[in-house]
Formats: sequence, structure tokens, C-alpha cells
Amino acid sequence: MIPRLILLIVFSACMVQADAATKTTKETRKPNIILIMADDVSWECFGAYGAEDYKTPNIDALAKQGIRFKNCFSTPICTPSRVKLMTGKYNFRNYTHFGYLDPKEKTFGQMLQAAGYKTAVAGKWQLNGIYHKAEGYLDNTRPFKAGFDEYCLWQVTRGKNMKDGSGERFWSPALEQNGKFLSIEHNQGKYGPDIMSDFLCDFIERNRDQPFFVYYPTTLVHNPFVPTPDTIGSAPRTHDANKQPKSKKARKANFVAMVNYLDKIIGKIVKRVEQAGQLDNTLILFTADNGTNVGITSLWNGQKIRGGKGSTTDMGTHVPLVAYWKGHTPQGVVLDDLIDFTDFYPTFAAMAGVNLGKDDPIDGRSFLPQLNGEKGHPRDWVLCHYQPYWGRFKGSQFVRQAQFKLYRDGRFINVPKDLKESQNLAEGQAGNSGEQARRMLQQTFNLIPPAPPVQGGKDKKTRPIYPDWKNIVNPND
Repeated sequence: MIPRLILLIVFSACMVQADAATKTTKETRKPNIILIMADDVSWECFGAYGAEDYKTPNIDALAKQGIRFKNCFSTPICTPSRVKLMTGKYNFRNYTHFGYLDPKEKTFGQMLQAAGYKTAVAGKWQLNGIYHKAEGYLDNTRPFKAGFDEYCLWQVTRGKNMKDGSGERFWSPALEQNGKFLSIEHNQGKYGPDIMSDFLCDFIERNRDQPFFVYYPTTLVHNPFVPTPDTIGSAPRTHDANKQPKSKKARKANFVAMVNYLDKIIGKIVKRVEQAGQLDNTLILFTADNGTNVGITSLWNGQKIRGGKGSTTDMGTHVPLVAYWKGHTPQGVVLDDLIDFTDFYPTFAAMAGVNLGKDDPIDGRSFLPQLNGEKGHPRDWVLCHYQPYWGRFKGSQFVRQAQFKLYRDGRFINVPKDLKESQNLAEGQAGNSGEQARRMLQQTFNLIPPAPPVQGGKDKKTRPIYPDWKNIVNPND
């Protein structure tokens, strides 16, 4: 009898210790991070921001359960935004070519990987330098070297040239996955966004017991505007299905369907996180790389808004940002705080308990306190240093608050009242608060290197950058 009692006591003690260990593990485990960035679509296309043409219940639910930031800003086209986001640096420090991320740059993937995170990226890469044939542009291990343990991507070492077996990103796409090329034939009849999001869902499931970082720069909703699995019906799902219709009305209908399908995919990812038992330990962020395609006009809060991709207007640089972290983000809060794309890197570092060092960026400010319902230390301004080195887009610089915006050339705009930026406010026209903002923004310009010059075509190998420029966000640090 006594031996049985001893065994029972020992067993009970072990169970208590195991429960305590499990509780400690849950309390001390670093939070997971999922960053979803849509391609070529902005605030006027999401219900939570006032869109009228689209159905985005999953994104809207994240906003309702978490935080909707009203003032998040990118650059007007994809590569400058992606380089800025991934490295936490203003473009004047490290952006030189469209479609290129210098492999010497440290990314948030590398930072989190070093902090013990399992990391994955899926979606659009377009950072090897294939457009100007940069050194090593055919290196299919570049995503690994950028800090990602796994990847499933479009445009790593191949562009859209059908002659080399590549092509578009949607129907029967040619992709690259963990160093392996998945041909058009291999993916015949499949939808690219489904392949990539399923890859990430599998990654989440396999890594449910350790901290993970998922970066999903989606291929949706960039043109060509083509049917989704919900709208293609019985039409052939070959690579030819990537040809968009000539009719403007049909293109808009496809665009609407693509936005709606993007929302559906986000719902799928959130559900997988919940099924993995990680919803209360995962920060889910949704944003976009730049404004909507200029060929798309949408109804927003009773107004017609034309897409502003490529333009430094509000329609080109103002992007959505929704954050949901169950048990941490306050519910249904709308914040006016300014968020710059340089701010994601230090925010993730703070979440991972990483103290930033000399090889980390200095251009961002963590918004982790706001995610936890605290006031934090919001920015006074955001900066756009824009020189795309691509197409007909022209470079410029601006600094802005939520309301007032100052360009390097002196143009001063009251943005909420002038979305098209048709009225340059002369001295005295902006009222007392406006003139105070003008002076503050001008003082900020005094800290920033010159506006980017337009130099050379896409094949030019070197361009001016200022990697060692002083700290302009926290000048006293």
C-alpha cells in the first residue's frame, strides 16, 4: 500500500512540474509574427477603410478585433518599398536599382533568424537584380541568404520571359521553391496565390511549437487583372489564362475579384494559425507596398478614387495597416499615429527581445507599445525619398504629418482637403497650425541628404547613396 502511495505522490509531483514547465514555456516563448503585404492596392479598396466596391470581411474582421492604423506610408512602387521594409532603412541609404536588394544588406529575416525564429517567405521576390543583371542574379539561394529558412517565390532568378520557361504569377505559374524550379507544366492548372499561401499554411503547421516569422509579399493584386478560382468557372486554367481582357469594365471586375480573393487567402492563413493553437501568440499584420494601379478607379466614402501607383500623392504612398494580436492589441481601435515602413524592423526586434546593434538600422521607431495598447513614442513625421530608377516615374522627396505635407521643392499641401494635391499653399494660407507644421517639416528637411538625382538607365551599375548618413529619426542617439 505504501509503495503505491509513494508512486502516486511521485507521479502527481511530476505532473505538477510538467504543467508548470508547459505554462512557463507558453509565457516565455517569443511571439510569432506574420507580415502580409499586398501588391498594388491601397486604402480605398478595403472595407475597414471605407471601400464600397469590394468585399473584404477577413481584413475587416482583423481591424475590428485589433488596430486600424490611419497613417501608414510606403513609397510609390514596389522595390523601394520592399527594400525599405526589409532593411529598416530609408532608400537614400541603400536603394540603387529596381528589382534589386543588395545581398550585403541585413534584413528583418536575418535578425529574427538569429533570434531563434524559423522563417519563411512566399509571394513576389523580384530582388535578385535580374533587370540589370547584377552580380549573382542567377543565385537561387538568395532568399536563404536574406534570412529565410524556406521560400516559395515568383521572380527569383527568372523574369516574365516565356523563352526561359518563366511567365506570369497567377495561372499555371513558374515558381521557385527552396532552390527548386517549379515549371509551368509542373503547376499546370494551379493558381499561384493558392500554391504560395498553402506553402505558408504548411510552414505554420510544421513550426507551431517554436517561434516563427512569415513574410508574405503577395502577388495579388498586381496586373494582369485576370479571373480568380472563384470567377474563372469552366475556362481553361492554362498559362494563357493570364491574359487580361481588353475591356476596362472586365478588367475592373477581375480586379475586384482579385481583391476579394486576397481577403479570402488572409482568412485561410488566420484560420490555420488558430488551428495550430497559436492565435493568442501571433501578431498578424496586413499592409500594401504602394498605391493601386492607375487604371483602376474605386468608390470610397462616396468619392471616386483613381489609383496612384508611381505617384507621390496620397493615393500612391498612403497604405493600409491592420494589426491583430489576440490578447494584446486593443479591440477595434483606430490610431492616427504615423507609421513609416522603416518602423517594422525595430518593432519586430522589440517583439523578439533583440537589442539593436551597430549592424542594425537607425531609421525606424518601434510601434510595439501601440500594439499592446500603450501610448508609445509616435513619430512627428515620415519621409519618402523616392527615386525608382524605373519607367517614366520621376524622383522626389517629401516629409509629412497626417495632415500637412512638404516637398523638397517647397510645395506644401493640406492632404485630407486636397488628395489630388492641386493647391500649393503659400506662406500664411495654412493657418497657425499649418504654418507650425511647415516650419517643423522644413527643419526635418535640413537633416536629410539631397533629393535623389535621376542618373542613367536601368543598366547603370552604380548610383549615389548615403549609407552612413546621420541618425535623423532619433538625432540624439
